[in-house]
Amino acid sequence: MLRLAVLVSGSGTNLQAILDGCRDGQIPAQVVVVISDRTRALALERARQAGVSAVVVRRRDHADQQGFDQALSKACAAAGVDLVVYAGFMRVVGSHFLEHWQGRCINVHPSLLPAFPGLDAPAQALAYGVRITGCTVHFMDAGVDTGPIILQEAVPVEADDTPERLHERIQHAEWRILPEAIRLFAAGRLRLEGRRVQIANEG
Repeated sequence: MLRLAVLVSGSGTNLQAILDGCRDGQIPAQVVVVISDRTRALALERARQAGVSAVVVRRRDHADQQGFDQALSKACAAAGVDLVVYAGFMRVVGSHFLEHWQGRCINVHPSLLPAFPGLDAPAQALAYGVRITGCTVHFMDAGVDTGPIILQEAVPVEADDTPERLHERIQHAEWRILPEAIRLFAAGRLRLEGRRVQIANEG
């Protein structure tokens, strides 16, 4: 069974969607470690309640980016991880981590990439005046939200939206496509050809 590390910084709603999917048999995988850069992240408590190892790796505890990368990579490797899932992890990782986990690290982002990468994507969408935004699951690479796209789901922008209200609706879409991307990876149905991710037919 596919072994997952989930990296989080906040409340862990995407983590909960993954845990629920694994528990219900919708995702043929097991979360074996949850890693956060914040000691008080609610996601760590979600992990503990689910009986999953909860680990804190803080950037300030390491002299440089490479030291932080190595600590993250070591925590994943120690748990025998097959796939690393960024689920609201707000720290940038460097080449050491990404090279080691290339093709085995995915991220969920609250916009239809390549539009509105980086922080505060729902606020960016509202400021730009788009009528439709959404979310994206992609393979990680060395850029900021630039990796090959696996899945996307559109979310309409409403006239009275605030960044918070829009983000809440986007999160509901994330809870659908992130578990589905993990399921596809676990089934061996994702094939990377240059920048394009091909999804093989089931069976």
